[in-house]
Amino acid sequence: MKERSEGFLDKTRGLTEKISRNIYLQAVSESMMSILGLMIFGSIIIIFQAFPIASVAEFFANVGLTPIFATINTFTIGSISLYLVFLITRNLVKKLLKEDGVAAGIMGLMFFLILTPLGDIVLEESSVRALPVTWIGTSGMFTAIIVGLFVGRGYTFVKEKNWTIKMPEGVPPMVSQTFEALIPTFLLGTIAGMIAWAFSLTGLETFHQMIFQFIQTPLQSVGSSIWAVAAIIAFQQLLWFLGMHGTNIIAPVVTPLWLSLNLQNLEAFQAGQPLPHIVTASFVNIICWSGSVFGLALLMNFAKSKRYKEMGRLAIVPAAFGITEPVIFGTPLVLNFKMAIPFITNNSIALLLAYFVTNIGLVERVIGAQAIFGLPLGFHASVGGHWTIIVMQIVIHAVLSPILWYPWFKRIDNEAYALEANLENNK
Repeated sequence: MKERSEGFLDKTRGLTEKISRNIYLQAVSESMMSILGLMIFGSIIIIFQAFPIASVAEFFANVGLTPIFATINTFTIGSISLYLVFLITRNLVKKLLKEDGVAAGIMGLMFFLILTPLGDIVLEESSVRALPVTWIGTSGMFTAIIVGLFVGRGYTFVKEKNWTIKMPEGVPPMVSQTFEALIPTFLLGTIAGMIAWAFSLTGLETFHQMIFQFIQTPLQSVGSSIWAVAAIIAFQQLLWFLGMHGTNIIAPVVTPLWLSLNLQNLEAFQAGQPLPHIVTASFVNIICWSGSVFGLALLMNFAKSKRYKEMGRLAIVPAAFGITEPVIFGTPLVLNFKMAIPFITNNSIALLLAYFVTNIGLVERVIGAQAIFGLPLGFHASVGGHWTIIVMQIVIHAVLSPILWYPWFKRIDNEAYALEANLENNK
């Protein structure tokens, strides 16, 4: 039985390690991480732009800041797909070819823009061709991911086949690199143009519309399901239990889904409309803050055993800021079957409860602003947009979490206390 269990764990680890090492998922994940600062800045600006206190909002309008806020929003969160397609293309090429990937990133951006239809704006008696923001924001995120991966792989294929123009030695590197990029630019640009032309002949009209209608919208429906999210988070915790960084493994898959829901809530908040989603990236981050391990660190401060009491004293301050690795690896929780059930399921239980109280209107929906990692309990939830969200986070992690951990922790604490007493008696 033990050999079967070890064999299963080895196979599971092998599979998840392959997934975590997948360069395509890594390129997407790293690109998402690169734009976090931009998203946090854009989120804060949206809060200022649609400030819930009328007098403050009027002040911003009177001093002329509201239009500036709108511009900043347009070119941060409102243009997120442009940043994403460049970064994904570049990061993938960096991994495949070990070069800086800037030229490839520009090609990815070119490809994306060729697929993006222009619109006409009538100004007095003239008409101006303009790039609509519809597809460069959240609605184009999945197109950006697909294009970034396609162009990155296509650019790599062309370079590996040596379909490039080689300049003689002595030519400045800048000139040589320009000519090397000519053939892949022409090939990828032509492909983009043909795709755009082909879709213009169909009822869908654009590649963006096809991706949004048949891929992004159905996936978002699954991603916004609380049952699907609870299952995903339980799987993430299972990976942590097996000794792997579960967050890094699932993030490339689920982040685009939850992030797009995040940004849709932000857009609705900005427009003064009802928030469409309960489940978003911010909702998951606020509820799963600290991985629900803060409650265990809190319990340890009241332990009978010296071992866990000392660990609790050392871990409580980092845990209050969401840093729980000392508890995870010090208890340990990894491969500790006595603590497996709460470690794997507590986050999901908290998510289901948070969804319920939000769905019945007891707690407001999260506006979608990106939380900053490292903020302490309560402050971390302040970007949610309402005081009830702050209270919910505090109750979940300072009250519910200790309750969920208590039966399991009591058992290992009693065992540690008995062992310490036995060693003391044998001295």
